[in-house]
Amino acid sequence: MQALMMNTPLMISSILKHAEKNFPQVEMVSVTVDNPRHRQNFKTFARRSRQLANVLESLGAKFGDRIGTLAWNDYRHMELYYAVSGAGMICHTINPRLFPEQVAYIINHAEDKILFVDALVMPLIEALKEHLPKVETVVVLTDKAHMPESSLPNVLCYEELLEAQSDDYDWPEFDENTASGMCYTSGTTGNPKGVVYSHRSTLLHALSGALPDVTGASNLQTTLPVVPMFHVNAWGAPYAALMVGTKLVLPGPKMADGETLTDLMVSEEVTVTSGVPTIWMALLDYLESSNKTIPSLERVSVGGAACPRSIIERFRDQHNCTVVQGWGMTETSPLGTVFALKKGMEDYSTEQITDLQCLQGRGVFGIEMCIVDENNEELPWDGVASGALKVRGNWVAKGYYGLSDEPGSEDCPVDEKGWFQTGDVAAITPEGYLQITDRTKDVIKSGGEWISSIEIENAAVNHPDIAEAAVIGRYHPKWTERPLLIVVMQEGKSLSSEAVSDFLKDKLHKMAMPDGVEFIDELPHTATGKINKLALRETYQDYKFPAA
Repeated sequence: MQALMMNTPLMISSILKHAEKNFPQVEMVSVTVDNPRHRQNFKTFARRSRQLANVLESLGAKFGDRIGTLAWNDYRHMELYYAVSGAGMICHTINPRLFPEQVAYIINHAEDKILFVDALVMPLIEALKEHLPKVETVVVLTDKAHMPESSLPNVLCYEELLEAQSDDYDWPEFDENTASGMCYTSGTTGNPKGVVYSHRSTLLHALSGALPDVTGASNLQTTLPVVPMFHVNAWGAPYAALMVGTKLVLPGPKMADGETLTDLMVSEEVTVTSGVPTIWMALLDYLESSNKTIPSLERVSVGGAACPRSIIERFRDQHNCTVVQGWGMTETSPLGTVFALKKGMEDYSTEQITDLQCLQGRGVFGIEMCIVDENNEELPWDGVASGALKVRGNWVAKGYYGLSDEPGSEDCPVDEKGWFQTGDVAAITPEGYLQITDRTKDVIKSGGEWISSIEIENAAVNHPDIAEAAVIGRYHPKWTERPLLIVVMQEGKSLSSEAVSDFLKDKLHKMAMPDGVEFIDELPHTATGKINKLALRETYQDYKFPAA
């Protein structure tokens, strides 16, 4: 017997139509190159998105075409999110911070014919013009007055194109499993790989992400996503915000500027924000040095890398703000787990709650997870057993663009049982809280024992004079491999390697104590803000431990 319910397809355009009807006056505030504080409401945003859909058709874009964007977090990029996907094309967000050869590879591999480019990114496209044979049109995301000079053929102005089009456009309906977006993994080893999201997966991800125990998104909030819109759809914020009517504040190219972020958060009364740990460490340092606070801020979501305990404690003690850590990947859209307390934890001490915040959160509806040993046997959720983390669910990739999606094949990340192999090593507590102990490629194998680089890093950055730390395994003649700790000091501070070791000795078990400590001015980071351990391994490939 079949149910007697309507089968309305899950369309990204339905979010836009809902927002326009139910939250027409909710604001979207943006920093752009041509306007330091642009404002428009959701009604205007919806109208301009319809105009943009007509622009796409006028440029010859067809159903299923990939439309590339190289842009920051602002209202024009938001318009592309909705117009491109809503019209049946694929919004392909590209990270402009990648190496130029990676940008060229991604554009060519995805076969983007049209690129929408922020004015600040135009020099990169100019430099790559001989390497982008399939690109037919470049649209600069600005108005006529701010159009840059260009030697490229067929360079058009975004605002001029919009002005020439009607806002009369009927969003089409089609199979909800149609591709809506595309984001390439950072590709620290080998070429980047394309993850392709669907309308269905994107809406389900936004719905689950807005639940009370996840982000609790609502019309009463104001959100400032610092996580880039070119990386995993800004963790779903552009969709969840319009779905529930949350005011959006978008920092444009100023995502890493502490002064701009503080001014935006204070003046726009931001209540929630999201980004990687390096952003929050820098913001906390700015607030402390300038003696400023952000009174409205209630919640900081952290992902992309393990969150140091010091960030959690500083936001709590200095700003009365809760840090919510989560885990996810480009391939999981990215929501996998998020911190939230469970019933029965109401009387936990501050320290107990902080201990839980230092974990990567607990599962959300729509994602299953398990950990397995080297024989692929499932391990218990006891907080002790550690193994390879696998996930599956409604917004998890089953393959990569242009590669085989046959489970178990060399190019497919999914095994024969339908589990996505994350490449993370983890333990899960009896209450369901995930603890990422390392990446499989970053685990240090020393004398038959596995050592977590993340555990050492988290212990090190809790020293008040240490700004950042990274741990890699290096060759040791007796133990095969031992941990090397690489440290960046806080400005104006200094420590000896002996002082660092003394600080760590009661925080780590004996085998986890690093055999060497090196001090550098700056750690290398990937384009998404993660520490680039591949680069560190290359730098220290011939390193010899002092006592070895």
